[in-house]
Amino acid sequence: MPPIAELTRIEPVHLERLARQGIFTTGLLLEVSETPTRRQTLADQVDASTNDVLRWRDEALLLNLAGVGHAEHDLFAVAGVDGLAAILRVDLDTFRAAILRAASRLQVETPTDLVIETWWEQARTLHDQ
Repeated sequence: MPPIAELTRIEPVHLERLARQGIFTTGLLLEVSETPTRRQTLADQVDASTNDVLRWRDEALLLNLAGVGHAEHDLFAVAGVDGLAAILRVDLDTFRAAILRAASRLQVETPTDLVIETWWEQARTLHDQ
């Protein structure tokens, strides 16, 4: 599980407060924010809003897709994909085009169609759970 410090949508003050709660990884963040009640409790504990927690959770889900590391996170950022919800809002062709444009802009190896499709499908699977 990636460390929560890799989340770009979280303020440093909240990172510190989460660390004091023992939340150091995206997996732990996802676990403690699994239900609306848990999200409210976490928000209260770190002096954040439940919308903040939902944004952190959305990005944490993105980082927990199979095959996503720091380089892929950068690729997603350039593609305008800041969380799982951004993938869910578009069809596969639109997502693929955004990833291909981002890879070209970053001058990095383009992920294969299979990898891109896998990310897109995983997003839907996670959303349906």
